[in-house]
Amino acid sequence: MSVRDEIHSQIVGGLANATFPIETPDALLAAFPAGADTTCKAGDVEVTAGEAGKLLTAEDFPFESAKQVADVIVKRAGL
Repeated sequence: MSVRDEIHSQIVGGLANATFPIETPDALLAAFPAGADTTCKAGDVEVTAGEAGKLLTAEDFPFESAKQVADVIVKRAGL
């Protein structure tokens, strides 16, 4: 599995228990198991939910699914 796919999978997994739609950045961070400190790792790449959240803009919300969140984050991170 590529780094991109692994990070994507971990984001989706981290949001498995989230209730969608998620309307705000704060609500998104709260949806991760360890909040902003939730960490995804693959190979030499490590990113926290807090760092990933900085890649998002107000226009990205609301998110309708964990897959949508992961798609936007991995694209913006250039993975």
